[in-house]
Amino acid sequence: MAGYAHITPNVLKWARESARISVESAASKVSVSAERLLYWEEGKSKPTIRQAQELAKAYRRPFALFFLPEIPNDFQPLQDFRKRGSKSLSTASVFIIREIQQKQSWISELKEENNELKVPFVGRFSLEDNPIVVAEDILSTLDINPLHYKQHSPIKEWIDKTESKGVFISRTSFIHSRLTLDSSEIQGFAISSEYAPFIFINSRDWGSAQLFTLMHELAHIWIAQTGISNSIESINAFKDVNHPVEAFCNEVAANALIPLIYITELRNHTITSELIYRYSSKLGISSYAFLIRALKLNLITLDEYASLKAEAEAGFQEYLMKEKEKKAKQKEKDGGPNPYLLRLNKNGRLFTQIVLDAYKGGFVEPNIASYLLNTPTNKFPKLEAQLYK
Repeated sequence: MAGYAHITPNVLKWARESARISVESAASKVSVSAERLLYWEEGKSKPTIRQAQELAKAYRRPFALFFLPEIPNDFQPLQDFRKRGSKSLSTASVFIIREIQQKQSWISELKEENNELKVPFVGRFSLEDNPIVVAEDILSTLDINPLHYKQHSPIKEWIDKTESKGVFISRTSFIHSRLTLDSSEIQGFAISSEYAPFIFINSRDWGSAQLFTLMHELAHIWIAQTGISNSIESINAFKDVNHPVEAFCNEVAANALIPLIYITELRNHTITSELIYRYSSKLGISSYAFLIRALKLNLITLDEYASLKAEAEAGFQEYLMKEKEKKAKQKEKDGGPNPYLLRLNKNGRLFTQIVLDAYKGGFVEPNIASYLLNTPTNKFPKLEAQLYK
């Protein structure tokens, strides 16, 4: 007979609820009825050790946690800056937030214990400051000129420059193949920290939207406001009905990514969707973000905005179709993206390098390093190889 796990019922229930998993869904993972799972959570019966282990895996919690005498202290929920009426955070969002919090906590403690210098620009400004000044400071600190990118990919340049200044960046679109992130639910979030500021970007978004999200989250770091964001590239996101922090960070992002001296050149042209696309493409942003900025600067009327936006959306749908076909052909040719590159993007290059260096130097246990990088230690060489590509 299988041994039973003498778990703490209310801890088991808390683990499920904190993962945003329904009773029915959790029960299906261990092939029992919802009624049986509730019995376990109420202490009327106990799961087998194997069943409890499967639940721990599903909830992404250590198996030993179920045996604690009471509910443990967990990471504090991030402040939710998303617009009113946003979807409740799903299991995938909860898991990625928890994962980044764990990484951020580990790296922050490491840096503090080593008496490393604090990141100087965290909290350098506040909501009382001018967004234009904040944008200029970010560009100056990172040594970036949006009119003259040094790399072919603007977002890669931004990420490289940002990580070189001590900000950790994670990009992914999934927890695993059956649990993906919804970009309409969460586009990004920032954890402000004097030792280890961390930014997450949902890569399910298209490239130009990811760039705007990165810049938006950098603004969060510059004003030391930890929190979750979504619907960043939205005309409504610039209105006062939204959280003042989000409105401020959008203004910073728009000023940094779309220089005033560049966009005001529109006055010298007949504004068409082709012109908007050409101007926005040079900056690596979407036509939509460019149109919002033009509207706010009164370079186009609301009617022009609506018309150009409709044309931009039609063009974007055509672009998506082409990208889908392109990816399908690439997958057929190459067999899909490199799993170690995906893992590197999820962990972040800077974070991966520090963990690997600590592991090779004997400063972190193999099991901890493996857990932090979501990679078995015998696969570390393949992960490290991606750092130099």
